Amino acid sequence: MAKIRSELRFLLNGEAVALSSVKPDETLLDFLRLSRSLKGTKEGCAEGDCGACTVLVGRLSAGKLVYESVNACIRFLGSLDGTHVVTVEHLAGVGGKLHPVQQALVDFHGSQCGFCTPGFVMSLYGLWMRSPDPSNAEIEKALQGNLCRCTGYEAIMRAAHAISTYGKAAKDPLVAERKAVTERLTSLHDGARVEIGSGQHRLVVPADVDDFAALREAEPNATVVAGSTDVGLWVTKHMRDISPVIFIGGLEGLQSIAEDNGAIIIGAGVTYTEAFKVLSGRIPALGSLIDRIGGEQVRNMGTIGGNIANGSPIGDTPPPLIALGATLTLRKGKSRRTIPLQDFFIAYGKQDRQPGEFVESVSVPVPAGDEKFAIYKVTKRRDEDITATLGAFLLKQAGDGTVEKIRIAYGGMAATPKRATAVEQALIGKPWTEETVLAAMERYAGDFSPLTDMRATAAYRALAAKNLLLRFHVETTGAKAPVQVSRERAA
Repeated sequence: MAKIRSELRFLLNGEAVALSSVKPDETLLDFLRLSRSLKGTKEGCAEGDCGACTVLVGRLSAGKLVYESVNACIRFLGSLDGTHVVTVEHLAGVGGKLHPVQQALVDFHGSQCGFCTPGFVMSLYGLWMRSPDPSNAEIEKALQGNLCRCTGYEAIMRAAHAISTYGKAAKDPLVAERKAVTERLTSLHDGARVEIGSGQHRLVVPADVDDFAALREAEPNATVVAGSTDVGLWVTKHMRDISPVIFIGGLEGLQSIAEDNGAIIIGAGVTYTEAFKVLSGRIPALGSLIDRIGGEQVRNMGTIGGNIANGSPIGDTPPPLIALGATLTLRKGKSRRTIPLQDFFIAYGKQDRQPGEFVESVSVPVPAGDEKFAIYKVTKRRDEDITATLGAFLLKQAGDGTVEKIRIAYGGMAATPKRATAVEQALIGKPWTEETVLAAMERYAGDFSPLTDMRATAAYRALAAKNLLLRFHVETTGAKAPVQVSRERAA
């Protein structure tokens, strides 16, 4: 058993913090504002949507210090052991002047009421450090999770382009002090399990994956928190008691991603941001989908394994992974079993997971050269919105043009992510023609009975699902023009 430490340790701006009393559901935002009087970090939505609470969190990844923007409103304090939290108060320019990001926003009139401005500053700060001369697309991606009601964004875009004229990113304190901060964070990683509180009212940070497996087996009813992009809302919106909590976001043993024998094996703790780096190159459609999951802050926190384990019928990653034929590795103690991902989802809120068992990894086959794969996500707004319905399609045609293999999976159409097996059977062995597709579309009623909710009516979902299949046909039969054109290309 790992040694136990009863303190949570991290760096806050330039200060070392050690806390022996932390509530399992205490958010970073509340800690900053109420305990440290750092009021620059704002509460806007309390659900990771508006970005007013954005801070940077630096963490060690394979020995390298990486800073990422996160939503402090849904980030739990217990997840920060061994990290460096940077708030807007820590920014400073040469000789006490404004930081280059701040000065650019002043000079280009990027702030009006000012409530959202600290969040924009921190998101742009994170972008500037990794890309001092960003493109429009990079800026827009970095700001997907920041909402402003006043400026119309063009002034903020101009400011983002001008930051490097006020200073050099290579000379920024967070860059210049990276070695020293890395050493300080390394010293905090002592290989101990963190336990704070007692009985049901406690939080635990496992020492490693084996320690987590033992904890999970011993306490199958504990709440497991990886990125907290979903669990955070259980607390801030639904006022749920989540104690006791096991925080696993810092376990490097769950953060590996590698390719083996034609499949990409993704650890359950791999974030959307980390997954994008690999998937966008090997399975481009998955990369494009990840770009539309939440904002940058959510993608830096949320994990692939968490999206699967939560079992939501509108989770974005399960349908395409099911269409690709992904398999899931589940672990309980020292035992493991592997099942097809589609079999993991049994009913609403129910998955094939035994008490004490957890999702360890998912294996995703890379489509073969003769297979066509696409994902279509339908939302009310393009970016940072929850899915109304999502369809994923994998097609292989025989030499004579007939459908040799097709896998179709949807989210938002049933109580779980689900394959359209009746539609698939109507297509197998048939010529891949519009007539065949139109006939198969009538079989959707046998596969799905969607519900009406705030995101879409049942009739809309049913029609959209059919039309996504028709769109897939258009895009795989030599359409002369792309069905969807990006804003940059349109301009």
